[in-house]
Amino acid sequence: MNQHSQTVTRSNESILATNKVLRNTYSLLSMTLVFSAVMAGISMVMELPRGVGMFSSIGAIVLLWFVIPRTANSASGILWVFVMTGLLGLGLGPMLNAYLQLPNGSELIMTALGGTGVIFLGLSGYALTTRKDFSFMGGFLMAGIMVIFIAGIGAAIFDLSGLALAVSAGFILLMSGLILYETSNIIHGGETNYIMATVSLYVSIYNLFTSLLHLLGAMGNDD
Repeated sequence: MNQHSQTVTRSNESILATNKVLRNTYSLLSMTLVFSAVMAGISMVMELPRGVGMFSSIGAIVLLWFVIPRTANSASGILWVFVMTGLLGLGLGPMLNAYLQLPNGSELIMTALGGTGVIFLGLSGYALTTRKDFSFMGGFLMAGIMVIFIAGIGAAIFDLSGLALAVSAGFILLMSGLILYETSNIIHGGETNYIMATVSLYVSIYNLFTSLLHLLGAMGNDD
């Protein structure tokens, strides 16, 4: 009886801890998405050049790789998450302004935004309701992201439009998988740090949006 009681207690504590991580993750994610959108709007109004957007994106990558992992267990980690997402939002401004110059630019942006929302909510909801374990996808996702990232650099350097489209399609698939993986990781206790979980989901959403926008823009130009 005593052992059973202890087991139940640990189980309840585990559930409460998981729910807390989920609650904190989605709360912080919501705030960073709003903040990023505000920064993108400011960047668009100021009509910042693409060079500024490129440097702000590089700065965000530096924070993502080297700063946030080291501060994720402290209060300063939250500040750096906002700095990173703000920089990425700032970098979106020049790209969005470029799409708005197209005849159907506003429709493309809204379609990409809506598609991103549907994919994220659908995959997150699926992982939360089915509670399936997608941890097996971890190695594949890491390898795939590295390959796609290198291919993206190659497409940019050599101006290969076909490869760039393939990279965007690959990112959509990989980021969709990352949403399933990260949500499952939180549910099953593999991720207990809500700052790192927020960053992972934010990056997935960001790449989903930009990749969808690129593909839609390319299809629109073909028409």
